[in-house]
Amino acid sequence: MLKQHLSFKLSQKLSPQQIQLMKLIQLPTQAFEQRLNQELEENPALETGKEDLENTNDEYDEVYDDAVDNETINTEDINIDDYLSDDEIPDYRTKANNYSSDDEEKSVPYAAGISFNQHLLNQLNTVYLTDDEWNIAEFLVGSVDESGYIRRPIADIMDDLAFTQNIYTDEKTITKILSIVQELDPPGVGARSLEECLIIQLERKEITPRIELATAILKKSFEHFTKKHYQKLIQKHNITEDELKAAIGEIEKLNPKPGGSYSGNNRIVEHVVPDFAIRITEGELELTLNGRNAPELHVSREYSNMLKGYKEAKDKSKSQKDTVMFIKQKLDAAKWFIDAIRQRQQTLFITMNSIMQYQKEYFLTGDERNLRPMILKDIADEIGMDVSTVSRVANSKYVDTPYGTKLIKEYFSESMKNEQGEDVSTKEIKKILETVIQNETKKKPLTDDKLAAILKEKGYPIARRTVAKYREQLSIPVARMRKEI
Repeated sequence: MLKQHLSFKLSQKLSPQQIQLMKLIQLPTQAFEQRLNQELEENPALETGKEDLENTNDEYDEVYDDAVDNETINTEDINIDDYLSDDEIPDYRTKANNYSSDDEEKSVPYAAGISFNQHLLNQLNTVYLTDDEWNIAEFLVGSVDESGYIRRPIADIMDDLAFTQNIYTDEKTITKILSIVQELDPPGVGARSLEECLIIQLERKEITPRIELATAILKKSFEHFTKKHYQKLIQKHNITEDELKAAIGEIEKLNPKPGGSYSGNNRIVEHVVPDFAIRITEGELELTLNGRNAPELHVSREYSNMLKGYKEAKDKSKSQKDTVMFIKQKLDAAKWFIDAIRQRQQTLFITMNSIMQYQKEYFLTGDERNLRPMILKDIADEIGMDVSTVSRVANSKYVDTPYGTKLIKEYFSESMKNEQGEDVSTKEIKKILETVIQNETKKKPLTDDKLAAILKEKGYPIARRTVAKYREQLSIPVARMRKEI
């Protein structure tokens, strides 16, 4: 039996141009420059530099209207959900401190260097090894991760040597070659665990009573050490509190990630380029947009002149018509791109200016306790734009302030009510929590229950689980792990 029914679906549709504009808005400065350079390379009708834009555009419109019949390109509307997602906003990080197009570039160049693994192999070249030993050592170096560890069991390495390198050996031989790799610099490289990494480093130091004690603690009482069971360590090793403190001081000087200390590793060094700058001038806030976000662009006069030539030609061949259609597309694209850049500049400035005014007290003082509760909708309502637009600005842009360069989204926070019924920012509470923990007695750190009680005394009635959540967000360990001798 055939049945008919009606179904209604509400969906938001955007044109390809609108989608491209949104993508431009979310690009930070350096990524925007790359996109701009790409457009300049792909569209010869777009040029940089100063030009009489008004005359050029009027001339283009007049010539184009006479030269070609206005045509409508039928394109299907595009569902925004298929193309855009606030959860996938890229997080670019680059650095420069210029605020206008003619300011001096201040980014720091970095030498390319050699890879961390190559650094280790270069050291192996100074060690006498047979061909088989060299192949095993080279494989072990290739198994070192970016932190400097070999995190695979010897048995697995032995199997891989057999299957992938056609090298048949035993665990004893691999362990022997591994000890050679562990003699390379930086100290601790090639370790299979944190315990082994720290012990290797201690064994390469000059022997002193505190070094011997530190080594014994790691070898015999590593679990007590990691859990900060200091009284158990004192009893087990029959030592004084001062001796334990000295030994732990030696351990704390060691590097738990020897690979991370090598400046020539493969990790890409990225820098932050502030998209905005806020300065205080005579007690007032002053906002500027990084000049690299405001390039001077104009439509190519040469391409406009090509349209003139077509208009003045008496005989118009098919090839000439095809050419003028190509020119028309490039000129249209250039005009749209220039307009999109202007809209991007305006959107960025309006959004950041609204955020600056909303958090005026903070930007004038630098005191995070003055940060007002602020969500994306607050700013979106203020400037009459969509929440997703504000999100694209906040999640991907940095602002240089007198108090440092920060990601704009860090100024957004939820609110909660204090005992007076006033809305306060969760950032304010986190700052107070951080201060309380910094000032605690490290021999007896405050538990989450005690922290909750202290915050309540200060007028912030927060549950213990909420305190634990804020503490974790601040990357502060539990009380037991904050304990010191």
